[in-house]
Amino acid sequence: MTKTLVFGHKNPDTDTICSAISYAELKKAQGADIEAVRLGELNSETAFVLDYFQVTAPRLVETVANEVSEVALVDHNERQQSVDDIDDVTVVAVVDHHRIANFETSDPLYYRAEPVGCTTTILLKMFRENEVEVSKTVAGLMLSAIISDTLLFQSPTCTEEDKVAAEKLALIADVDIQTYGMEMLKAGADVSKKTVAELLLDAKEFNMNGSKVEIAQINVVDVNDVLSRRAEVEALMTQNIVDKGLDLYLFVITNILTNDSVGIAIGSKTAVVEEAYGVKFVENQAPLKGVVSRKKQVVPILTDTFAK
Repeated sequence: MTKTLVFGHKNPDTDTICSAISYAELKKAQGADIEAVRLGELNSETAFVLDYFQVTAPRLVETVANEVSEVALVDHNERQQSVDDIDDVTVVAVVDHHRIANFETSDPLYYRAEPVGCTTTILLKMFRENEVEVSKTVAGLMLSAIISDTLLFQSPTCTEEDKVAAEKLALIADVDIQTYGMEMLKAGADVSKKTVAELLLDAKEFNMNGSKVEIAQINVVDVNDVLSRRAEVEALMTQNIVDKGLDLYLFVITNILTNDSVGIAIGSKTAVVEEAYGVKFVENQAPLKGVVSRKKQVVPILTDTFAK
């Protein structure tokens, strides 16, 4: 039997890690030889989740072609967000809830993409369609992913399907959604011990009409906890622009209590962000009122603006 590795995007978040583990558990129940791995360090929220449910983190890999010939992708599809040697392996499956871009294969594959708030919402359907029982532990991980990606159902990406899935998973996991959810989000929003690199850990690169754009995001309970370190943050953003040849680096600092954000933008294309949101950056900073979702309120808007 051919072994498969399953993983989410670089700079993994809670959905990425929990989806990889959940997908692996589903396929193992069907007899597959599969292992969940990760493409980066865990953030504090995900570390809290794995510790809470006493689950060992997937091992870190930098390449996969040296181990397997087939892989499955969760929570992403764009090649620049995936493992560096993605072109040297065969993608046999994708389960995702993002836009489809920079992705093609030479052979047919299983591809499942749905416009929901979280990948594990889709995975729960797959468990049920295949009549595979969700364990208490995996249910906790899947619930955590939904809470994370929907900001406890406050994000505009959240759908009724996500809410229903979360309720079902909470019953299996035996946790109170609101109590556990706020505890989890606050654990991820505590930036007091984070390095500058960790503040920018949740970053994704996009190709927007030929421009290279990186968008990082962090959830906080007080944006000043990050803005007080703005000089250090901007220095690292600038270094990333040089190292990766970026046209724009946008850092979205989201307050989970007020559901607003502040943006820090650096690069030659910052005017695109100003046009997209009708704001003016002062010392690289501008308010992004009501913006909480990178997937729904940042990437599509910037993509459209770059295309003008």
